[in-house]
Amino acid sequence: MTDLIRLSAAELAEKIHSREVSAVEVAQAHLDRIEAVDGSADGPGVHAFLHVASEAALESASLVDASLAVGTAPASPLAGVPLALKDVFTTIDMPTTAGSKILEGWRPPYDATLTARLRAAGVTILGKTNMDEFAMGSSTEYSAYGATHNPWDLTRVPGGSGGGSAAALAAFEAPLSIGTDTGGSIRQPAAFTGTVGVKPTYGGVSRYGLIACASSLDQGGPCARTVLDAALLHEVIGGHDPLDSTSIDAPVPAVVAAAREGANGDLSGLRVGVVREMGGEGYQPGVRASFDGALRQLEKLGAEIVEVSCPHFEYGLAAYYLILPSEVSSNLARFDAMRYGLRVDEGASAEAVMAATREAGFGPEVKRRIILGTYALSSGYYDAYYGQAQKVRTLISRDFAAAFAQADVLVSPTTPTTAFPIGDKVDDPLAMYLNDLATIPTNLAGTAGMSVPSGLADGLPVGLQIMAPALGEAVMYRVAAAYESTREPLVAPEVKA
Repeated sequence: MTDLIRLSAAELAEKIHSREVSAVEVAQAHLDRIEAVDGSADGPGVHAFLHVASEAALESASLVDASLAVGTAPASPLAGVPLALKDVFTTIDMPTTAGSKILEGWRPPYDATLTARLRAAGVTILGKTNMDEFAMGSSTEYSAYGATHNPWDLTRVPGGSGGGSAAALAAFEAPLSIGTDTGGSIRQPAAFTGTVGVKPTYGGVSRYGLIACASSLDQGGPCARTVLDAALLHEVIGGHDPLDSTSIDAPVPAVVAAAREGANGDLSGLRVGVVREMGGEGYQPGVRASFDGALRQLEKLGAEIVEVSCPHFEYGLAAYYLILPSEVSSNLARFDAMRYGLRVDEGASAEAVMAATREAGFGPEVKRRIILGTYALSSGYYDAYYGQAQKVRTLISRDFAAAFAQADVLVSPTTPTTAFPIGDKVDDPLAMYLNDLATIPTNLAGTAGMSVPSGLADGLPVGLQIMAPALGEAVMYRVAAAYESTREPLVAPEVKA
């Protein structure tokens, strides 16, 4: 059983579908692992999960086994493989809290499209993972239910907002997970935990049933320990959804074929662009050294390395922290104590109940961003702040277009530093925001990006970010798989709860 948790999703699927092992055995092995290492918010351990759905997971796995037993073809290439789901996607049979007290215990009346696609594919959902409240944060310390710990060093953060999904992978609690990426919340945790995280093209994965943070930026995506596993999951969850008005009506890029092709280690004829504005001042020396090593490896694989300039990227952080809070202030107005979620009955008026509920239910980071956004959208300031930020967004998109005219993919370090100690930046919002310096431009432009492990710096994982044009995920996966073929996987030290 112990060996099962160390296998990739592709390897597990092969064993399950050939009936060498049962899906129930695989699910139980991962549930046992969660019990052994996850711990709780108040004790030692990883604390990647907010809800573990043991009974439902085993039932789902047994249905896969029963189907295979009568000779039915697997529902998908990942049928029977366990997965950890970020607690921001609605699930009819599990609580969905978005890491917030204001939704504590809420059970949605419907499944998100992504959840439904996972179920239809026969994927075993183990439970819901911890996250920064409403996906606002870079460390998972802003969760209302306690911080998640990085399996590489339990005193350090796993990144955020999807730290639970990334930590579950690194701790071998699940071979696959789902995250969301609004400004780096898939890629930054992947870099901090030595895993693979993919932010698809905006509109490439349905947002129906994804509790909104910033609607023009949010994007769900696959997380895994290998590039091929991420590609297999990408093809399961991707594709057009008529329930999502922003969903792209186009085929899912052929990412699995691209990952398999890339694993051959040949990048001849591909141009890899190094973004001049990413990787200078403020980047940890070990991170920069790891990135330089990755460039040498890509060159050895046959890629041509070219330098490109994206001059407006330096304004991305400022623009993002006007656009995102503005959308947050609008989206979170729905949590008003009138229909669902927390309700604090104080005062005789509806306004008093709303105010008391939002005061009790929202954490400090959420309140900070609501206030910032409300100010940016207020009369007399809209054009000066929100309007100007949207103009910067357009300039960043143009930078990407110009850069992709010179290169097939762009690369940079995923994050300026390695994982930092828990508590180190939680009281310094600007320092926390700077973690997303390299990832934010991709969200503003709506293009694709991913992080793959590129080694260690001071004993902690470092990520290589690979960026591609909209719907250009195939070439991105090809480059990632080729690079992955040049190094050994990063394996976190054994953790104990």
